[in-house]
Amino acid sequence: MAAADDGSGAAGAAGAAGAAGAAGAARGPTGGARAVRAVLVAVLAAACWFAWLAWDTTYQVDPATGAASGPYEAWQVLGCALSLAVVVVLGTVALGARATVVVTTLAFAVAWSVTASTDETGLWMVGALLVLVGVAVGSTAVAAVTAAVLRRRGTRAA
Repeated sequence: MAAADDGSGAAGAAGAAGAAGAAGAARGPTGGARAVRAVLVAVLAAACWFAWLAWDTTYQVDPATGAASGPYEAWQVLGCALSLAVVVVLGTVALGARATVVVTTLAFAVAWSVTASTDETGLWMVGALLVLVGVAVGSTAVAAVTAAVLRRRGTRAA
């Protein structure tokens, strides 16, 4: 195993400099194509927040107990998580695991922060940190499984 896949979609330097590199073998997207793919993953990750959760700001109050819950319903959170998982799978195939995790995490956290920063309590930054960590952990798990499946099938991430 001369070159190891670092998850970013690029082969290690030892393998890249070898005969395959000299022969002009395809190594995945570079430059502009990679940037376009990264922007697409970022837009889709942010869209998951806006489409599923950002629009719902109403808390539900139980008339019997007076307990408030929400603002999100379970189906919204599940839909958002599943949609984000699809974005991570597609991004891992198109960009590689490492780039996808970074782009997805930052894009979703920024989208969340745009709507949460209007919070009067001032605690939105704590929430932003929790969102950042949660999305990073979740997207890392999905990207790792996706990369493992691609390796097992003999297909490399971009």
